[in-house]
Amino acid sequence: MLEIKNLSHSYGENNILYNIVSNIVPGQFVALVGHSGCGKSTLFKTILGTLQPTQGEVLVNGAKVKGPNRNVGIVFQQYTLDSSLTVEQNVALGPKLDKTNIPFRIFKYFKWRKLREQQIAESHEILKKVRLSEEQFKKYPADLSGGQKQRVAIAQALIMKPSVVLLDEPFGALDESNRESAQRMLQRMYQENIEAKKSGLIPPYTVIIVTHEINEAIIVSDRVLGLSRNWNDGLDDGQKLGATIVYDKSSPAFHPDDPKELYDIIHQKEEIREIVLSGQIQDPKKHVVFWEDVSNGKGTGITSPEFQIKE
Repeated sequence: MLEIKNLSHSYGENNILYNIVSNIVPGQFVALVGHSGCGKSTLFKTILGTLQPTQGEVLVNGAKVKGPNRNVGIVFQQYTLDSSLTVEQNVALGPKLDKTNIPFRIFKYFKWRKLREQQIAESHEILKKVRLSEEQFKKYPADLSGGQKQRVAIAQALIMKPSVVLLDEPFGALDESNRESAQRMLQRMYQENIEAKKSGLIPPYTVIIVTHEINEAIIVSDRVLGLSRNWNDGLDDGQKLGATIVYDKSSPAFHPDDPKELYDIIHQKEEIREIVLSGQIQDPKKHVVFWEDVSNGKGTGITSPEFQIKE
């Protein structure tokens, strides 16, 4: 689904990212963690196509990302809703702009009306997936809570059916209750991936989420990537060359209705803190073992042994 090949980026002599290599398969929910300023946003911009790397490339479905395209969607922490449109109209706005233009809507009004009905109906299905009630479909953004607005923003991205959805600190502004509810929403989406995989179908959602909350990273994902400049392999030095992936391991892939195994969360949380966030110099390859673990039958969720995922 997503291939990042030997990606590096710098601004003049300021090296941001160095030799990022990663493959993400359909249906994975990957959490990206690291100190502020380590290059997470730069990596997101490169995957999105709004920034071209200094070296290397990003491929989605085998095609090189050369600019923004509908294969990659993004949801930011700040809501991108039009205050003059209702919830359903906000979600249907993407398909409207993608499939029609002003002359079509004026001169082929009856065709446009039928197409519009289909788009609104599709927006309703997506809004149900993100757990908004029907009574909220015709409300305006000003009438929604912060958590509800963020769900609408996620629905805006999903209705375009991108191959990969990027979530950039999507729940950072929410209170604890709304944040936990949003996390369960992502877990339910992930369970849809599991059910699709069991049925021999391509999982519908592939997600990369940036978060500073380590508990959240572990709870909503099946894999955690850690970026850091604090690495040295005996030849190269991250302080000079930029951040690279120093941590790549499976996470538990919790079901939203199951009790959380606190030991698993605490153990991985401490490991991430020590390797990614402590500032200690790391061997950049020692903890990048995701695909090795998968090949040894230690994958979780859609990369568990029952699905026999191969790199």
